[in-house]
Amino acid sequence: MEKNFIKQLAWRLSQPKPGLGAQLKMITRPRLGHQVYTEVEGKSQPAAVLILLYPRADSWHLALTLRTEKVEAHRSQISLPGGRQEEGESLAQTALRETQEELGLDPQKINILGQLTPLYIPTSNYCLYPFVGVLREPPRFQPSAHEVAEVIEVSLSQLLHPRVKQSEFRQIRGRRILIPYYRIGPHKIWGATAMVLAELEEILKDIF
Repeated sequence: MEKNFIKQLAWRLSQPKPGLGAQLKMITRPRLGHQVYTEVEGKSQPAAVLILLYPRADSWHLALTLRTEKVEAHRSQISLPGGRQEEGESLAQTALRETQEELGLDPQKINILGQLTPLYIPTSNYCLYPFVGVLREPPRFQPSAHEVAEVIEVSLSQLLHPRVKQSEFRQIRGRRILIPYYRIGPHKIWGATAMVLAELEEILKDIF
């Protein structure tokens, strides 16, 4: 089952992606400054995140992080492990390095299967490149005290359950904003992270 899942996912990631259509299912409305990533490449800061998939208790999971208030950007938000690209490294190397720094995992043990559609984040001027990687054994997280307040583990069956997708209105900067989110336990996962997960969700539906 494990090899079959990894093989199917790697193949699916090599095919055309759901892309913007999937991402928009979880976009905040209105989303000020929204642009397609092709419009901002070269004018924004490249960053990369890793969707880390791994087995736990007979099911596949992914890891999210609740960021501390000490980090430079997106404080106290739930995100995928990742950050800005540094000089001389590829975007895949960025995703692996940041995962090692945030979660204490050996990048040599993570197999990158492919990547999802890039996403522009207006608030930070980041162009986000999401990668999908696999660990073949349950990880032993050693989260960075500076960057990670909590590691949130999400089973793929939980992500695909229709009831986890909800929405609410909030007042943000004086505007009434509709916020779609994934409800995972006490957490609400929204914004760019939710948009990335929405594309992953569509890809997983082709496999499960």
